Amino acid sequence: MEKIKLKNIEIYAFHGCMEEEAKIGGRYVVNLTVTLNLKKAGKSDDLQDTVNYAVLTQIVVKQMKIRSHLLEHAAQRILDKIGAECKKIVKAEISVAKIAPPVNANVEAAKVIFKKKFKRK
Repeated sequence: MEKIKLKNIEIYAFHGCMEEEAKIGGRYVVNLTVTLNLKKAGKSDDLQDTVNYAVLTQIVVKQMKIRSHLLEHAAQRILDKIGAECKKIVKAEISVAKIAPPVNANVEAAKVIFKKKFKRK
């Protein structure tokens, strides 16, 4: 199986448990890796034989615009949507990082990492 990786998708969004985060928002970085069979696409040079990474990016951006209290919820929602819309993908891994989270320390980012296998026929 081969992989497609989308690296450092930068998004401004409004996630978090605090009211200020809903009003002010913050910077997020999403990384996504999907696993699928790309051998046919490697030979055919046909977009129909792969997953369009523009579609994957659109799913990430759209789901990140939906407010969540937790990064975990946003990450799971993205994986669920990818699994539903991109039937060629058999496995995905996503990380969602909040840049400079509002905590009592100098923290570069808070990140969650989720993995999901999709049951395909």
